[in-house]
Amino acid sequence: MRYLPQPATGDIEFVAVMHALSDQVRLRLLDRLSDDQEHACAAAAEGIEVHKSTMSHHFRVLRESGLISTRQDGRNRFVSLRRDDLNTRFPGVLDAALSAASALPQEV
Repeated sequence: MRYLPQPATGDIEFVAVMHALSDQVRLRLLDRLSDDQEHACAAAAEGIEVHKSTMSHHFRVLRESGLISTRQDGRNRFVSLRRDDLNTRFPGVLDAALSAASALPQEV
């Protein structure tokens, strides 16, 4: 079991976070992770109609921006929201993004 590279809390950049939040697919993924539980990537992506490689890209953007953490266990990957780190770094930004995500249409 290992964690994929992600920025430390103090290294999370506002511009990278805002870029990651600028896509409806990524907002939908964050909305699904907002229960603060760890989810298998496949389960988090279920019902979002994009190619597997495109979904991998979205997960990578979210991880590299500091919004999510990804744990690999064998061939499986599990993702979770870095709520505490984001609230420490940029209070209120995540709550605003999740509020916007909940207003998105069900299908992305």
